[in-house]
Amino acid sequence: MIDVKGRWCLITGAARGIGYLTAKLMAEKGANLILHSRKLSHTEKVLEEVKNLGVKAVAVEAELSDLQAVERMLADIDALDVPVDIVLNNAGMQIAYRTEYLKTPPADFTESFKINTIAPAMICYHFLPGMIERGFGRILNTTSGIRLDPQQAGYSASKAALDKFTIDIGSKVQGTDVLINLTDPGWCRTDLGGPHAPNAPESALPGIVVGVFVSDGKSGRFLNAPYFTGLTLEEAVQKAEAEFDSPY
Repeated sequence: MIDVKGRWCLITGAARGIGYLTAKLMAEKGANLILHSRKLSHTEKVLEEVKNLGVKAVAVEAELSDLQAVERMLADIDALDVPVDIVLNNAGMQIAYRTEYLKTPPADFTESFKINTIAPAMICYHFLPGMIERGFGRILNTTSGIRLDPQQAGYSASKAALDKFTIDIGSKVQGTDVLINLTDPGWCRTDLGGPHAPNAPESALPGIVVGVFVSDGKSGRFLNAPYFTGLTLEEAVQKAEAEFDSPY
């Protein structure tokens, strides 16, 4: 299991839900944090909490549906002049639930793809070259297990596209110490998952971050967080390396 102490980690959607819990866990492991949310004011609470754990932390803002705002955020991160070794593309959006799914408007697709596919891809493209040059990096793109649900077609398709992107680009770093994998928190009671979801957000830990800590050179995997619920991080890493293989 790798040591992340002192490494810089970007977490999108860090103000609440799974992102908030992930930020706390990574800070407990000693990672310095760049915490994204739509507005800087949203991350004030988590920023203070992780700093109290003894790590360095800064906040950045961007509305991920605004791709120019994403570019500005990336420029702001570059201005920090720190090596971003870990990226957790946690932020996502479920646009709408369309009971009359045959009337799904095109905007469900365009907005879903901007937030759930294009913005994470932009972030990956931005930080991967530096990771490859330094010989170390971890990227986890948060996907979804949603299936057979045309009522959420825009969301489902955008996550499927993110899966394809992650698996394909992961093939280019396979066997190195730059790993890019997929993770899924499961259906949790968050703002996205809704109040009737069966799982508490805490159930996603430690599985939601296990892909950061593996050290077996394998990319393109789907590391489904519920498979690791109840395990210690060390146990989760062992399980991931033993039971989850690359698709190549």
